[in-house]
Amino acid sequence: MPRLQDHYRQDVVPRLKEKFGYGNAMQVPRLTKVIVNMGLGDAIENIKVLDSAVEEIAVITGQKPVITKARKSIANFKLRAGVPIGVMVTLRRDQMYYFLDKLLAIALPRVRDFKGVSPKGFDGRGNYTLGVKEQIIFPEVNYDKIDKIRGMNITIVTTARTDEEGLELLRLLGMPFRA
Repeated sequence: MPRLQDHYRQDVVPRLKEKFGYGNAMQVPRLTKVIVNMGLGDAIENIKVLDSAVEEIAVITGQKPVITKARKSIANFKLRAGVPIGVMVTLRRDQMYYFLDKLLAIALPRVRDFKGVSPKGFDGRGNYTLGVKEQIIFPEVNYDKIDKIRGMNITIVTTARTDEEGLELLRLLGMPFRA
C-alpha cells in the first residue's frame, strides 16, 4: 500500500469525520484521480517536441501518456483541428498516490523561492488544479536530456462537495498551501 494512502486511512479520515461531522466513513472526501497535462504549442512547427514530452511525462508519472489533439482550427495560431498539441496522463489508485507523494515530498520543495501553493486553484466542487512552471523539479528528469523547460498542469480530482472540504483534505494529506 502506498505511504500516502496509508496516511489517508489512518490519520486523514478520522480527522475529516470529526471536523465535518460525517456519520459514515464513505461520506469522507477522497481522491479519485490525478491528471497531468502538458500543452505543447510549439509542436505545430516541430512534431519531434511531442516525442520528448511523451518520454518526460512517462518518466515522471510512471504511465504512458495520451497525445491530445486540437478540437478546433484557429488561424491566428496556425492551428488545424486534429493536429497533436499536447500530452496528458490520468493516474488512478496506487499510481495516483505514489505520484502525489512524490509531488508533495520531493518535487514541490525543489521549486525555487517556494512559499507554498495558492489555495485559489479550486473549481467550486472540491477539485484542485496546480500549475508547475518547469518539469525539472521532478528527480527522474535528466537535466542534460531535456531540450526545453516546459510547464504542466496537475489536476487533483476529489469526491469533496465543496472547496472547503477539498482544501481540508489536501491540507491534511500534506499539500503546502500559502497562509
